[in-house]
Amino acid sequence: MSRNSLHNQQVQKSIRILQAIVVIGFLILFGRIFQLQIIDHEKYEPLSKQNSIRMDNVNPARGLILDRNGSILVENQPIYSISVTPAKFNVESLPLLADILGMDQESVMDRVLLAQQYSWHRPSRLFTEVPFEVFTNIEENIWRLPGIGNQIESKRNYPRDLTASHVMGYLREPTRDQFLQSQNGPSRLRLGDKVGRSGIEMVYEDYLKGERGTNYLRVNAYGQVLDSYDGGSLNEAPVKGEDLITTLDADLQELAEELMLNKTGGLVAMDPNTGEILSLVSAPQYDLRKLSGRIDNEYWQSVNEDSLKPLFNRAISTLQPPGSTFKPFMGLFGLNSGLITENTEIYNPGYYRRGRQYRDLADPGDYDLKKALTKSSNTYFFWMMDQIASNGQLNSWSEKMKDFGMGVRNNLDLPFERDGIIPDSTYMNRTFAGRYWGVGDLMSLGVGQGTVSVSPLQMAVAVSSIANGGYKVQPHLVSAIRSSDNSISYTNPERKKIDWVSSNHLRIVQEGMRGVTIDGSGRFYANLDNLDIAVAGKTGTSQNPHGANHGWFIAYAPYDNPTIAIAVLIENAGYGSISAAPIAALLIEQYIQGEITRQHVKNYVLNFTPRVHVSEDS
Repeated sequence: MSRNSLHNQQVQKSIRILQAIVVIGFLILFGRIFQLQIIDHEKYEPLSKQNSIRMDNVNPARGLILDRNGSILVENQPIYSISVTPAKFNVESLPLLADILGMDQESVMDRVLLAQQYSWHRPSRLFTEVPFEVFTNIEENIWRLPGIGNQIESKRNYPRDLTASHVMGYLREPTRDQFLQSQNGPSRLRLGDKVGRSGIEMVYEDYLKGERGTNYLRVNAYGQVLDSYDGGSLNEAPVKGEDLITTLDADLQELAEELMLNKTGGLVAMDPNTGEILSLVSAPQYDLRKLSGRIDNEYWQSVNEDSLKPLFNRAISTLQPPGSTFKPFMGLFGLNSGLITENTEIYNPGYYRRGRQYRDLADPGDYDLKKALTKSSNTYFFWMMDQIASNGQLNSWSEKMKDFGMGVRNNLDLPFERDGIIPDSTYMNRTFAGRYWGVGDLMSLGVGQGTVSVSPLQMAVAVSSIANGGYKVQPHLVSAIRSSDNSISYTNPERKKIDWVSSNHLRIVQEGMRGVTIDGSGRFYANLDNLDIAVAGKTGTSQNPHGANHGWFIAYAPYDNPTIAIAVLIENAGYGSISAAPIAALLIEQYIQGEITRQHVKNYVLNFTPRVHVSEDS
C-alpha cells in the first residue's frame, strides 16, 4: 500500500471520530434542552422569570409586653423604611436618591457600601423611620431607582405614663459578634435589624422577635409592583413574636417612678409569697422613647456621659452597705446559733468597746432582741458580731446570710445583676492579701457596715423571707409567655424553705420590726395604722466615705398576711427613716388601698431635700 493511500485512510478515520464527537455533543445538548424545556419545565419555569419577580422580606410584629393586669406597657408603632439591593443598585441614581432623602450623596453611599458588606443580592435596610412624604416620594420614583425598595416596619411605643427603662430595656442594631453568629443559625440577622440590648427585651429576645416572612411579587421593567406572584402561593406569612405578661403593677410602677424623680438610688417591691416583682426602679432613669426607632445620637451621648450613669441599674447592680436593715438577719442567726434567746439582754452605755469604742445612738439601757430592733441599738449587734468572730463562726454566719439572697445573685430575669459581698474567711484572706485580720476588722459587719455590700433586689428578697415564714423565693419579672396562637406557658419560679429558720425565731424578729413602725424610727412616715394597714419594717443609714450617707428602708405589709415586701435605697440622702421610709410606705399604701390618701407625705417626698449628717448608723 502506497504511502499516500495510508495517509488518506488516517485522515478519514480522524474525520469520522470528529464527526462522532460532534454528533454526541449535539445529542447531549438537545437532550439537556429537552430535559429543561419539557421534563423539568415546572421546576425551572419560575426561575426563568427571576428578572420579573421580587422577593420582599416581611418583618414580624415584635411581641407585646403587658403588666400583671393586662395593661399594655410596650407595643409597636408603624414606621417607614427604605431598603437597597446592592447588586441592582445603579450609582447613576445616587443624586436622585440623595435628593429625595434630603441627605448628602456621601452619607447615602456609605450606607450602600455597608449593605454590600452584608450581601450583594439580599435587600438591606438603607434608612429607617423616614418621613411619610419621603416614603411616598420613593414609591413614585421607584422606576428611576433600581435596587431601591420601601416597606412599612415598626418601632417600640410606650403608651403608659411610665418608663420602666431598666426593666423594659431598649433595642439597637446587633453587635458585630451577634450579627456574625446569627449567620450560622436559622434566624439570620440582616443589616438594620434591631435586637434587645438591655432589660427583658434582651433576656426574652428569642421569644419577642417572631419569625420573618417572605412575599414574592411580580414587577415590571421599572421595578413597579404589579401583583403577587402565582397568586401568593409561594408567600410565607411572618409569625408574630410572643407576648410577655409581666408581674409589674403599672399603677404602682408609675407612682414609684414619680417618687424617685430627682433622686439617685433604687427600689424593688415584690410579692413575698411568689417572688413576683411588682415594681422596680433605678434612678435616674433614661427615656426609652428617645431610643426607640432611629436613635437620638445627641441624647445617647448625653446619657453615656452623665456622671450619674442613668444606664446603670442600681436596683440590681449597685452594691452598698445595708446599714441597720441588716440587723433582723443578724437576730435570726443569733437565735439559731444559740448566741441569744428571746430574753437575752445586753446593756448599752452608749457605745460598745472592742479595742476602741463603737458608737450607739440608741438611748442607754438594757436591750433584748425585739427592743434592739425597734430602737436600732448598735451595741446589741456589735456584741453579737464579737461573739461570732471570736468563736470562729464567720463562715457559718456568711453561709446563712447568703441563704436569704444577700451577697449572691438571685437570677432575676434581667441582665447585669451583680453578686454582693457577705465576707467569709476566704474573702478576708484575699482582701488583706496576707496581712493579719482579726475580730476588730469584723465588728462593723454586725450593723451592716464594713465590707457587707448588697443591692435593693437582694434586700427585697431577704425581707420577703421574713414576711413569708422563712422561704427563699425566686424573684422574677415575667410570669407567662403568650404565643401567637394565644396559648400561654407559665414560668415556674422556685420557692424553697430555709430549713434553719424557725417560726418562733421569725416571730421574735417580726415583732421587733413591727415595733419599728409603732415606736421606732419608722413611726414618722411608715406607720399606716390609721389606714388599717399594719406595717413591719427596718430603717437603715449606711456610711458613705465619698459623701453624704445613704438611706435604706425594708418593709412588708399587711403584717399578719403580707402581700408586698419592699426595699428602698436613696443614695446621699441621709437617714433612711426620712428619705427611704416615706417612699416605701406610699407604695404600700398604693398597692393595698389602690390610692394615695396621705397627699402631704407624697408632697414631702417629691420635694425632699437630704439632711447631710455623719453617724455610725441608725
